[in-house]
Amino acid sequence: MTINNQEDHEIFKQLSQWGHQKVVFCHDEDTNLKAIIAIHDTTLGPALGGTRMWPYKTEAEALNDVLRLSKTMTYKAAVAGVNLGGGKAIIIGDSRIHKTEALMRRYARFIQNLNGSFITAEELGTNPRDMEYIRMETQYVTGLPESMGGSGDPSPVTARGVLMGIKACLKQTFGSDSLTGRSVAVQGIGSVGETLVRLLREENAKVYITDINEEQLQKVAKKYGAEVITNHSLFEFEFDVYAPCALGATLNSETIGKLKCSIVAGSANNQLADETLHGKMLLDHDIVYAPDYLINAGGLFSAYSEIAGYSRKRTMQLTENIYNATLEVLKKSKAENITATQAANELAEKRIADIRKIKGSY
Repeated sequence: MTINNQEDHEIFKQLSQWGHQKVVFCHDEDTNLKAIIAIHDTTLGPALGGTRMWPYKTEAEALNDVLRLSKTMTYKAAVAGVNLGGGKAIIIGDSRIHKTEALMRRYARFIQNLNGSFITAEELGTNPRDMEYIRMETQYVTGLPESMGGSGDPSPVTARGVLMGIKACLKQTFGSDSLTGRSVAVQGIGSVGETLVRLLREENAKVYITDINEEQLQKVAKKYGAEVITNHSLFEFEFDVYAPCALGATLNSETIGKLKCSIVAGSANNQLADETLHGKMLLDHDIVYAPDYLINAGGLFSAYSEIAGYSRKRTMQLTENIYNATLEVLKKSKAENITATQAANELAEKRIADIRKIKGSY
């Protein structure tokens, strides 16, 4: 990737701001690979993070995304209580057009050269088949098909964790975690969103769904008995729970004031456009917020179990504990009158600081 002096200055400024240990720019002309691997912190263990493939408009936008996402992974692992650090990787390109076996395997060689300090998994724009290609070149990958001894698709586990987070928020807000008669709006009906819809309907919740994919919307609505609403009318309805499960930044200065719900809890990463400003806005509007990196950690548990050799049963036990972890964060938030994200961050930072006292970086 070509950068000029000004861009170079901005890059190092960003690295200083986010506190990363290592950022690797990967470029290969033969496969047209342009990727960035960001390792934020390895105090608790090797950095684990998915590989996202997305057609970013600029390299600066891609860099900002990978830095933000990798730091989130550090906090996710820390607050979840697993022995992993935080990392993330992005490949610049449209996965529907530019992704090839050669590109994925060449990218895997860059992971191999990091000697185990970074372990990847599937993310937006990548899938289990891509993880198979990566495994051909490096052992530092999770999310492999069960037929290859991996944990398989992590989305069902992620959805189960989000459900646990929603139930904890209901308990904190209404005194009961029952979903019977409660209304939930799920935005984004991908693999996680669809599974969440099924779980919510099994708990007798009234479910509204919205997505840019009209065909998928109608299919899921018919399959589970959910009601379709349009994206532009989402904030005109009243719900008990708003569950963003697509891209991030749906909670911003424009949308928060329009929200007609008591709880926000979903699987999307980086739901707050500005963590500090919009976390405070939710607090001021008396809306209970489950930090995304806390309740969407089911996929992390799935990957962690694959690395540690744990059973599927142990993965689900870890995921079920998201309920208690969410309650702990919400109680701290309420007791100290701080945002839920700040409460979760403080718990994560304390664990990292405590472990740093007894060991060095991985």
